[in-house]
Amino acid sequence: MAAAQASEAAAEKDLPLGMDASMMDEYASQSKLLQEFVKIPTIGKAWIFNSKTENTSRAMVSVGQADLLANKRKYFLLSSHISKNASRKSVDFQWSPFPIEMSGVSAVIPSPSGKKLLVVRNSEDDSPTKLEVWGPCQLENEIHVAQSVHGSLYVDEWFEGISWNQEETLVAYVAEEPPQLKPEFNDAGYKKAGSSEKDCKSWKGKGDWEETWGETYSKKRIPALFVVNILSGEVRAVKGIPRTLSVGQVIWAPSSSYSLVFVAWSSDNGFQKTPRKLGIKYCYNRPCALYAVPDPFMEEADEPSINVSKGATAPTIKLTSNLSSGFFPRFSPDGKYLVFISAKSAVDSGAHNATNSMHKIYWPVDGKLEGLSVADVVPIVMCPQDDGFPGLYCSGILRNPWLPDGQTMILSSVWGSKEVILSVNVVSCEVARVSPQDSDYSWNVLALDKDSILAVSSSLITVPQMYYGCEVCQTGKSNQWDWQDISTPFPNLSDKISVLLADHKFSILKIPISNASDKLTDGAKLPFEAIFVSWKDSATRPTIVVLHGGPHSVYPSSYSKSLAFLYSQGYNLLVVNYRGSLGFGEEALQSLPGNIGSQDVSDVLTALNFVIKKGLIDASRVAVAGGSHGGFLTTHLIGQAPDTFVAAVARNPVCNLSLMVGTTDIPDWCFVEIYGKEGKNYFSEYPSVDDLCQFHQKSPISHISKVSTPTLFLLGAQDLRVPISNGLQYARALKERGVETKIIVFPEDMHSLDKPQCDFESFLNIGVWFKKHMSK
Repeated sequence: MAAAQASEAAAEKDLPLGMDASMMDEYASQSKLLQEFVKIPTIGKAWIFNSKTENTSRAMVSVGQADLLANKRKYFLLSSHISKNASRKSVDFQWSPFPIEMSGVSAVIPSPSGKKLLVVRNSEDDSPTKLEVWGPCQLENEIHVAQSVHGSLYVDEWFEGISWNQEETLVAYVAEEPPQLKPEFNDAGYKKAGSSEKDCKSWKGKGDWEETWGETYSKKRIPALFVVNILSGEVRAVKGIPRTLSVGQVIWAPSSSYSLVFVAWSSDNGFQKTPRKLGIKYCYNRPCALYAVPDPFMEEADEPSINVSKGATAPTIKLTSNLSSGFFPRFSPDGKYLVFISAKSAVDSGAHNATNSMHKIYWPVDGKLEGLSVADVVPIVMCPQDDGFPGLYCSGILRNPWLPDGQTMILSSVWGSKEVILSVNVVSCEVARVSPQDSDYSWNVLALDKDSILAVSSSLITVPQMYYGCEVCQTGKSNQWDWQDISTPFPNLSDKISVLLADHKFSILKIPISNASDKLTDGAKLPFEAIFVSWKDSATRPTIVVLHGGPHSVYPSSYSKSLAFLYSQGYNLLVVNYRGSLGFGEEALQSLPGNIGSQDVSDVLTALNFVIKKGLIDASRVAVAGGSHGGFLTTHLIGQAPDTFVAAVARNPVCNLSLMVGTTDIPDWCFVEIYGKEGKNYFSEYPSVDDLCQFHQKSPISHISKVSTPTLFLLGAQDLRVPISNGLQYARALKERGVETKIIVFPEDMHSLDKPQCDFESFLNIGVWFKKHMSK
């Protein structure tokens, strides 16, 4: 026995820290399988360009793939020639034989005609930003923009705004403002500004600290607006915008002296509008508005049409004064309407995300922007009727979302647990579902080809596939869309992956709520949904309950590499979209603030009991996993229902709101989710003792004495949303109580834990953790 123990001790000396010797083979086999899932490419953006021939066009598709060794994502461009027969009953995509890797490229923006391509190369140090202008066969201009002019361009799809003018001579964009002056010191003390002396012994101080927009933006300077002349290479800052406004999403306006329209967020987001930037990532509740400003090159035009005295700056005009939110602006092709999305429900209620509305501004022909009227196009849907349209949930709009009629926009939204493609007629205000009505798959629009749609569709058990949709006219009936799948040059899945995916099925379950109170709104009484991914012999298999964060987000039915890896290990998945999720109407969503830790916990247990009572799963082998608010629910569940779960995983979880409120970039979230809408009035940087008691009572840590479930924690040390102290405190408390606990900290990762190496190691450890605790 002594010899065996000595041998085992010697073997463990060669193991990585924290590695379980009994699970070594499991680590090896699961990592090999996860590698196969990681290699599957993802479809990103797409662009389609018209050609001179009526039934032909050209497509360009961005494809991404994780590079684990470099810990980055690689991006490629695929090109295709599209040909349609005269009746449009068939379409053929002829792909280029090889993709082009976009190494070092931050963004690619085709011009409106498709004849030019802007390539943005942001630097990772203090070297200049490069703007390359490409023509059909050559590099037409390469513009180097020094840091003294501006920093990196914003390409985050929120502040991002890179827009060609119609003449394709100017490009407007959003970039980091140039560095602010810092105090400088040398061996004689403070070095006065403007000194011409060169002193190798001097150094720069830090100067005053400035607020940032929190998570993912902590190292970014204020976003500011610039215009570049692509012929001369001259870059000009747009004047007249105060530094208290952070700009984004710029577009060019038709027939107006105020030729640039953009979105701006005020930095006065603190209590009673005191200067304070709160975290903006995933937070649509930050007040914003549409503004207009002249093009800085306009002063060289032959006939300036703005009456401004020489040397003065034309004023910035606010276009949406009566709305608390306006973003994703798009002009109709005829220039009559400026259409935009609003998250006014989120701003007014304080919920970080909520049901959107769509509006339009009648753009004046004379260019005079005073007294503009704003009209509703799609109102907020409070309670969907008979599984009907639940409202808009829009996370992005194509640069050109218009069908040839010039009135109909095509966009992606959420409908229950599915992503769908919608058409919105901005004149008649009619909304229709364009993606297949009878499909539980998720669909997203990629690009428009005149009156046709290039889209991507997938499910939790089906990898993304591209489709081409054409509208089919039907006499006396509403038009339908015919969808044809497109052959792509993507490599075939390995036999192993193909078999694993084929062995599963999924369904979207309607879960009736338990103990419906008369105080609930009608929308909050409706069933919520859960997606059940199962093996054919699901009743004999262990099950993982999967919970999304937010809480006002949703787990759609679209393909997820991470979830596919988990269910391929032999598990069923129960993905719960509890009340408060997007896609179910505003009343259901607003029923959760003020009730977190109770209503959402009850919904998860109700969904679990639903599948247990139907005999779909083995109730003795259930685990739970979630991140952020999903981690909040995970740690609540193992405390409130301690005998239900055999294992748990929490990724950057909210465990103690009384600790989080003083360290997070979104302290207002704590107040709103604990108190409901009234929390906006209570929000303060110095919460009262009563507030802190409320936060603690509604936190998972208040139930920690009942926890016995083995729990794995995955934490990002750079997380500003739910700082690492939250998960560490809870995990250490579990260890103190003798509960089996494993902690992995990723020093360079933030809240999403989405860098390739972090993502890989996270889900590998999740897979091994569940295998260890759920195997018979």
